[in-house]
Amino acid sequence: MATATVSDDTFEADVLKSSTPVVVDFWAEWCGPCRQIAPALEEIAKELHGKVKIVKLNIDENHRTPSRYNVRAIPTLMIFKDGQLAATQTGALPKGRLAEWISGAIGVAAV
Repeated sequence: MATATVSDDTFEADVLKSSTPVVVDFWAEWCGPCRQIAPALEEIAKELHGKVKIVKLNIDENHRTPSRYNVRAIPTLMIFKDGQLAATQTGALPKGRLAEWISGAIGVAAV
């Protein structure tokens, strides 16, 4: 499974009530670093299928959720486990470092 899209309206059901840990990528179309990490997140989503969901939330189309979680820069990645914020990473990282960060935060072996 590749990345999915969430919105302010679906955030609670898709992220906070998920039985699987969820990585939320707060991004925007105009953000170069956001576009830079997108392919890596797609690959990680496939590699960790069943262990974590990776979703994208466009901050230009959805204002409530980024405000609620004090997103001040993009890309910002947040990991939610059992409805709670477990980890935050701001800025673009290479695929290996992203995978290590996600794996460490959700407690699975790195890809």
